[in-house]
Amino acid sequence: MELRGKVLKLNELIDHQKDSVVSREIIRKDAGTVTLFAFDSGQGLSEHTAPFDAMVQVIEGEAEITISGEKNRVAAGEMIIMPANEPHAVMAVKPFKMLLTMIRS
Repeated sequence: MELRGKVLKLNELIDHQKDSVVSREIIRKDAGTVTLFAFDSGQGLSEHTAPFDAMVQVIEGEAEITISGEKNRVAAGEMIIMPANEPHAVMAVKPFKMLLTMIRS
């Protein structure tokens, strides 16, 4: 489905799947990416680092996002920035959807 030039509802572009993390890339450019994720409750991304900043915007639900050992609860309508080269992890407190924007330059 072509997404450019259309009004879209983010929460309708991706669905939860039982016991899974689902992703859908919206934009991929040399400067960065924009990706939608849907997490089932208890699912997550293990701790890792990235060489560039990343911004998480929670679309629905709630997650615990750990950055350099500090746990943060983030809910629908909230966002958090994960700094470059800092270890971070994501865990769904309950089913949630997020928009991840990563800037490479």
